[in-house]
Amino acid sequence: MRLSFLAVLCALAALPLRAHEFWISPDPYTVEPGGKIKAEIRVGQDFVGAGYAYIPQNFKRFEVIFGDEVFPVEGRIGDQPALAMQAPREGLAVAVHQTKDYALTYSDWETFELFTRSKDAEWAPARHLERGFDRASVRERYSRYAKSLIAVGNGAGQDREVGLLTEIVALANPYTDDLSGGLPVRVLFGGAPRDNVQVEVFARDGAGEVTVRKYRTDAVGVAVLPVKPGVEYLVDAVVLRELESEDPLNGPAWESLWASLTFRTPE
Repeated sequence: MRLSFLAVLCALAALPLRAHEFWISPDPYTVEPGGKIKAEIRVGQDFVGAGYAYIPQNFKRFEVIFGDEVFPVEGRIGDQPALAMQAPREGLAVAVHQTKDYALTYSDWETFELFTRSKDAEWAPARHLERGFDRASVRERYSRYAKSLIAVGNGAGQDREVGLLTEIVALANPYTDDLSGGLPVRVLFGGAPRDNVQVEVFARDGAGEVTVRKYRTDAVGVAVLPVKPGVEYLVDAVVLRELESEDPLNGPAWESLWASLTFRTPE
């Protein structure tokens, strides 16, 4: 019975990832010193989605970082929320989660076109055909790279690059810094800034209403995001790149890499 339950969890964890955002969802975003850091791993649309359990075979990295100190997230298979650990110290906690690689085949050509339009890759459908691939079978490999900023006690500290293949780095601390001019973020791929790319921002206010805005990075990969007090934010950026498949008939032609960052501004 236990093994059957775990098999279902693993299958469910893989199914919805292909067309939806993936993020770390702390509850709460501010924790008392010595308190417990708790967060769901969520998949969904419009900043609403189901939480998924702690399944080690579904991730490559899962940790909480304070400055230069890295604390692995430990748990038992099936634990939910997936992140539940005592705060090891005070300051800004950066939760990090990297999934394994997944594979998908798009249900139809229109779905692929819709995805590329929404994620700033309008060029991809034409390129797919130029490369000699069929409209009827679009295959992709994908993985997710999520971060979340959590204030423990005074919340002092700074986000930083943590070595993910793609990631979003907050260049200000949303819990301690002046955000009247917006919150700057840098989008990276392979450690290098991504210039002139789309940054999608989902904002949920105190009443639960979600709004979506799109911005672009500048020449050094930075986008300044207008923020308001007492709002939860999900920042999302996607890399879509071509793959040279060893099996052109059955292997993936594309790889998508999803970066996300969540935080909540104080009231």
